[in-house]
Amino acid sequence: MRFGGLKAVDDVSFKIREHTITGLIGPNGAGKTTLFNSIAGVYTPTAGQILFKGERIDGLPPHRIFHKGLVRTFQIPRPFPEMTVLENLLVVPPSQCGESFWNNWFQPARVREEEERNHDKACEIAKFLNLGHVLDLPCKNLSGGQQKLVEIGRALMADPSMILLDEPGAGVNPSLLAEIIDRISELHERGITFLLIEHNMDMVLNLCDPILVMANGRLLMEGDAQAVRSDPRVLDAYLGGEPEATS
Repeated sequence: MRFGGLKAVDDVSFKIREHTITGLIGPNGAGKTTLFNSIAGVYTPTAGQILFKGERIDGLPPHRIFHKGLVRTFQIPRPFPEMTVLENLLVVPPSQCGESFWNNWFQPARVREEEERNHDKACEIAKFLNLGHVLDLPCKNLSGGQQKLVEIGRALMADPSMILLDEPGAGVNPSLLAEIIDRISELHERGITFLLIEHNMDMVLNLCDPILVMANGRLLMEGDAQAVRSDPRVLDAYLGGEPEATS
């Protein structure tokens, strides 16, 4: 991905295996967010291909990628601040029949049944994320950590097969961070695939396998937590320390 003369992402190639939690780390300016935005359809790559379930998605707009089951969250949560948690969840399901003026007149029972299903689903997701007690609060009244959980909840309302998580732990207090980690782990056990950017190394090393490391727009290495901990290139580019002793 080029921006004028700058190669923000340079010849990066990797595969995400189904049902994994893959971490993406690297120093500031490594190209992680640009890579995320390219996958999610914010940018069209200058060259190369992005495949999701064998289908090319590079160049597709974000809403088309969303409808294919590849959903993203943001480092800075973007809820509708004046709307409640419940309302933020209910706007997500695509192609709701109640969005059609005529369906509300001529198929009110169908509209009502779908709205009831979505309401029940939103309540179930909120309970899973420990947001049931704030379901009727405006999102602007929530803590940063709770807003991150709302972001995950909105992603789940789309029934995704893969979620791109952009720094889910950033700015979150330790108790809510532990909750977010638990929810990601449980969703992973349910079969959802994750690719996450994160600067909290403890979170990445304990949650992710494999881990991708970027530096200067390129993929530096891919490996498990132990390989990342001990690789001198990673320590030089990112961790700023010496390799751990092994026994």
